[in-house]
Amino acid sequence: MTTTNMQLPPLSLYVHIPWCVQKCPYCDFNSHAQPEIIPEAQYIACLLDDLAADLRYVQGRKLTSIFIGGGTPSLFSAAGIQGLLQGIEALIPFNPNIEITLEANPGTFETERFAGFADAGVTRLSIGVQSLQQQQLQRLGRIHNSEQAQIAAQHASTLALTSFNLDLMHGLPEQTLATAMADLEGIIALNPPHISWYQLTIEPNTMFASKPPVLPNDDVLWDIYEQGHIRLAAAGYEQYEVSAYGKPRHRGQHNLNYWRFGDYLGIGCGAHGKITLPDQQQIIRTEKVKHPRGYLDLTRNFVFKQWQVEPDERVFEYFMNRLRLLEPVPKSEFSAFTGLPLDKADKALADSIRKGFIENTAEHWQTTATGRLYLNQVLSDLLTEDN
Repeated sequence: MTTTNMQLPPLSLYVHIPWCVQKCPYCDFNSHAQPEIIPEAQYIACLLDDLAADLRYVQGRKLTSIFIGGGTPSLFSAAGIQGLLQGIEALIPFNPNIEITLEANPGTFETERFAGFADAGVTRLSIGVQSLQQQQLQRLGRIHNSEQAQIAAQHASTLALTSFNLDLMHGLPEQTLATAMADLEGIIALNPPHISWYQLTIEPNTMFASKPPVLPNDDVLWDIYEQGHIRLAAAGYEQYEVSAYGKPRHRGQHNLNYWRFGDYLGIGCGAHGKITLPDQQQIIRTEKVKHPRGYLDLTRNFVFKQWQVEPDERVFEYFMNRLRLLEPVPKSEFSAFTGLPLDKADKALADSIRKGFIENTAEHWQTTATGRLYLNQVLSDLLTEDN
């Protein structure tokens, strides 16, 4: 297949901390019940060794963002997070305006650590509220209550952070339009700079998959989405991605780099990475050892597997990420970040353009209002297209 000269995109870092107090029934992330004593220092040392082994992929770049996810990273101490960030910066320079996000739960124990995380260098907290209704929190297996969620958000607003995010689910078991909107109103009232508002989905290998709850029907789900979107816009939140809404200048930079097909290193249990190698005209993906016991075994390699993204796969991978964003997709960027000629994209998008799902100009592609509603169909068409 013909390729073009590839360019290095921006570089981010994902750090996975795998432990949770307990596993939520909807969660399919690589998380594990915390041991009696979390091996924090040992795990941080392994994270830094893991990163050191990946330094060949940096290729002269600075880190534009770091996301510390899990699991529940806020189970770690502020001193541990500070040592981790200092160790990372000693290995890879930080961009002057780097965004450093840490996922946190709203429980009292974690909330008390928020100020310490900010002092440690975290610039953004992402707080997993999920609902403000006690019955729904219990159904979702969350260990905080509504009052703790509100206190956590209010406390985050007082800290020296550049931003913070509140996660909120909709389409919850037996949820109605009225209860979904009450949840959303409660989150808006807390005035976070950013809201991740996303629909609950039943994922394989979860407790909900084995014992599915009764979820709202499609008509109710549509009403929730439609009314919620209107309400968020009226409150000053701009939708810039399928489930991401931000106040002006508060878009999540780390996830934006994912969706714009940027590069990212992944360290920690089960962490994934995506790296461009322009000299070899390659894109590679990495996955680290999943279980903490194996990851902490110093006799083993941190890499579980590594593979190339073949040219025939890059069209789908690029648009699977890029079309989640509502912004135009520059055509010049496609060839620069995939190494493929433009006609590969034109051919792959032809059906979606014909159906009115994708706007096609000389400079860019962009999902239309209809296309955003049928994004799964757009991606399905990409998969079935003979690239």
